[in-house]
Amino acid sequence: MPLTLGIDPGSYRTGYGLARSEGSRNLYVDSGVIMIPRNRSRAERLMQIKDGIDAVISEHHPDDIAIEGIFVSKNPRSAFALGEARGVILLAAAEAGKNIFEYSPREVKRTVAGSGNAPKSQVAGMIEKLLNLTHQPETSDETDALAIAFCHLVRCSSKLRGLV
Repeated sequence: MPLTLGIDPGSYRTGYGLARSEGSRNLYVDSGVIMIPRNRSRAERLMQIKDGIDAVISEHHPDDIAIEGIFVSKNPRSAFALGEARGVILLAAAEAGKNIFEYSPREVKRTVAGSGNAPKSQVAGMIEKLLNLTHQPETSDETDALAIAFCHLVRCSSKLRGLV
């Protein structure tokens, strides 16, 4: 029953989602968003992201951590901020001794919705069904993190069956 922590990194809102495999089913465990006030300095924001991820890892003890991979941004400033957030998340995962996996947004969308160009609304609807959610996540950050966790569970299951 592997437990995967999926993370959708952001410099002000970092989504996390936990999902577990039970036989052929993938089930929702928990999800949320680490919210960082905009009036914090860059260093304070990064420290809060790391502390938040440390707390989630400490509470749930995931086997694997899956994070959204780097994608091209039109805004260089946003790309640097996202890179810094990803860096502290990767540091937290490494310090906890966890296996770390990265998936591109297109790969996540393709795995969840069947198309790498699927809109966020389609991914959200599929995640609700695929993880047997009894509620809709409050933010797209949460949904995206759950989609990343689901993608990892499916990829691992495929590797075990020799399909990848």
